[in-house]
Amino acid sequence: MVDLQQPGLDRIFGALSDPTRRAIVERLAAQDALSISEIARPLPMSLPAVMKHLDVLENAGLVARRKAGRTVTCRLVAAPMEDAMGWLARYQRFWSESLDRLAAALEAKP
Repeated sequence: MVDLQQPGLDRIFGALSDPTRRAIVERLAAQDALSISEIARPLPMSLPAVMKHLDVLENAGLVARRKAGRTVTCRLVAAPMEDAMGWLARYQRFWSESLDRLAAALEAKP
């Protein structure tokens, strides 16, 4: 029976399905931590819109926020992506094996 109950995986893929959120993840991967205003600066949207994207990433467990005084900083939490990578790895093996069979079939043709 197929397990359709994978809410963590659903949240991760849902969060990463948006190009703005992927850009935020990439920026956070390159820096130890960034303030919300630093994250928002290069993005072509309002600060409240950026905060909504950060909420989605935080809900998926991909971002952690920390408040120090009036400044809120965000950092990437990459560990939840391991579940997504494990799920994708199964399909990488499928495609590798399929391509290997195709290559063998092509080589066997006269």
